[in-house]
Amino acid sequence: MFQKLVLMGHVLLCCSLLGYGQERHVPIKLNELLASVTQHAPSLRTDYVRTQVQQARAAEVKNNRLPSLQLSYQADVGSNNNVPGPYFGFGLVPTNNGGIRADNKYQAVSSNLGIAAFQWELYNFGQFNAQDALAQSEVNVENRRFDQSKYDLQSFTIYSYLQLLKLHDLIGIQSRSIARNQEIRQSIFALVKSGIRAGVDTSMADAEISRSQLSLIELDNQQQQLQIQLATLAGISPAQIVADTTAEKILFEQVKNAPIALDGGRQHPMVAYYNALFDKTKMEEKLVASSYRPKLFLSGAVWGRASSVHSDNSYGALTDGFGLQRGNYLVGLGINYNLFDLRRKKVKLNTQRLMVNEAGQKLQEQQANIAMNIAQSAAEVETAGRRLKEIPRQTKAANAAYRQKFSLYKNGLIDIVEVNVAQNMLYQAERDYITAKYNYYLALFHQVVAQNNVDGFLQLFN
Repeated sequence: MFQKLVLMGHVLLCCSLLGYGQERHVPIKLNELLASVTQHAPSLRTDYVRTQVQQARAAEVKNNRLPSLQLSYQADVGSNNNVPGPYFGFGLVPTNNGGIRADNKYQAVSSNLGIAAFQWELYNFGQFNAQDALAQSEVNVENRRFDQSKYDLQSFTIYSYLQLLKLHDLIGIQSRSIARNQEIRQSIFALVKSGIRAGVDTSMADAEISRSQLSLIELDNQQQQLQIQLATLAGISPAQIVADTTAEKILFEQVKNAPIALDGGRQHPMVAYYNALFDKTKMEEKLVASSYRPKLFLSGAVWGRASSVHSDNSYGALTDGFGLQRGNYLVGLGINYNLFDLRRKKVKLNTQRLMVNEAGQKLQEQQANIAMNIAQSAAEVETAGRRLKEIPRQTKAANAAYRQKFSLYKNGLIDIVEVNVAQNMLYQAERDYITAKYNYYLALFHQVVAQNNVDGFLQLFN
């Protein structure tokens, strides 16, 4: 009676592990999962905000063309003593007009000054256009980075979905292995009870069942970890991450009976990103070249003044120095150029051209890597296809061997060790078949990732 209860407990544990998290939830299709991940993935939202930040910076650069119009006003009280002579205005040098006398006079004088000053960098021989072009190239770099992040996240989601399907099949195989071990144990129990077999065979069968259950628990843990990871990206409950096994069966029939040729030709997001970086360094080179050119300025000013010192150099009341007594205007067109910028420009351009060359080499390196990945993935698909055709023969032979060994054991012709060997051989053959099938899926997936043709692979799931 005790042995029967133990056996029933093994069956219930197996069924509960196999059905964990999948009993009450409809399987989610791959396209639905991808749409949810694209909408809710935290890393993708961060990358999208980064593109918005770069677009805002590009808008800021356009304001560099705006002129400067500064308004200022001041009212002052102080002495008015001065002497003739020139000087450089290093730092803060207060200005004191008039007041040239034989001696100092410290009687307070009031004055005020209001100024409206206008300055506009009218033309700088292409620097504004180079700044705009560089800002747009930086926006393009961030957009391509976002596309690459989105592509990587999409690839990870598809890969994880395939892993979920694989784990589902492996759990099924593990459950069948447990069922076979339980069948063996039932036969052993009957043989031991009749005195044909020794009781040690029962202990060996229990050990095999326990080992298989531990493997089942580990597979279930892997499945739960993957569900949690995908749920975090998709913004849904982990229990809702249940792979659609029906779609997998349709996929298998399609790739087995009518393999689909996946065309390439589209630019890979990684290549597009490095191409954008290369363009950015070229825009930086143009900006360096234009930054050291002359600058043409249009300047103008209007200002008014008042002072408590009268025109005959006599001191009036302090109130006489407030309110504008005199007004002036000034308009000018000027050009500014630093002759030593010729040397600076030459050195800076040499550095920048080396950076352009480096970016070009990185672009070529990525293009070569993509071409290599495409070639390797094509060879991987061919090898995985041949392996998938051969594995079923191994599974069929292992199943026949197990049934024969089990029959011989029940007739008392072989011992339990040979049965366990045959059962483990069948178990390994079933695992090899699942591994070969999903390796073929992964080989196809690696090919479409290298070719930037993931949409063609997704159509196989429809």
